[in-house]
Amino acid sequence: MNKTELLALVAMNANVTQKQANDVVDAFLDTITETLATGEKVVVTGFGTFEVRLRAERVGKNPRTGETIVVPEQKTPAFRAGKLLKDAVKK
Repeated sequence: MNKTELLALVAMNANVTQKQANDVVDAFLDTITETLATGEKVVVTGFGTFEVRLRAERVGKNPRTGETIVVPEQKTPAFRAGKLLKDAVKK
């Protein structure tokens, strides 16, 4: 499912126009992005948790030259599914 298909389903289920559904979904995603950028986590009870994790510095290899390089530590977004979501997927 892509974003257009998601917006069509949200609009149908919420009985709103696709423009309104697009505005709500965009606001939701922007809010999550801004919150994660500040280092906070977002918990949607029953659905899951969006958080920022720190990936440790590691040694990598340039596939073209074979040269060993050091990949610096970096922050990365992560999602952990909640119990209700896990149960719904298992069915």
